[in-house]
Amino acid sequence: MQVFVLFSGGKDSSLAAILLEPFFDVELVTFSFSLLPVGHIARETAESLGFAHRVVQLERSVLEQAYNLVIEDGFPKNAINLIHRAAVEKLAADNDISFIADGIRRDDRVPVLEMPLIRSIEDRHGVHYISPLKGYGRAAVNELVSRHLVIEEDRSENVIKADYETELRELIRQRDGPEKITEVFPAHVQSHVIERKKVQPNGSNQACTHD
Repeated sequence: MQVFVLFSGGKDSSLAAILLEPFFDVELVTFSFSLLPVGHIARETAESLGFAHRVVQLERSVLEQAYNLVIEDGFPKNAINLIHRAAVEKLAADNDISFIADGIRRDDRVPVLEMPLIRSIEDRHGVHYISPLKGYGRAAVNELVSRHLVIEEDRSENVIKADYETELRELIRQRDGPEKITEVFPAHVQSHVIERKKVQPNGSNQACTHD
């Protein structure tokens, strides 16, 4: 069976893919509005993890709606959730896709899909939606990440990755300037995966090396 995992190149979506690996053929999917080369960034990470990868274009109208929401609300929660829903719906509408997954954790507030919406998507499209990290809190995720992944972490504006926030920030920068980004996005830390660690038979770990 094949599962398509929404992929930003961060630790949560990477870990979700690794957890699904024993049970599925995993393909990572990055969504882009073509404002920035996020697909290329995510593909490099996907290759380092050893997974197939594709880039899917989302309609510019989705980004425009998200932009209007974040400016109106003064915070990004509803805008990010809107983009996430559009991404899941886009995959679900593909007749060749049966399993969709993401890296949402138990304590995440954004992005999230409410249960009635999940059931609606599954019923309307005949797909199965999976969040393999939904039972894990932040501390447990960090333990697993430290065992399986080499990552870099920094403030959002300093981390190059392919999440929804990246291109939404860029549109705000183009239209309203960098000061507006600081105004509507609270300071927070983001992660970018460098590579997968190789688990040794004795339980120790080391970074994978590439020829």
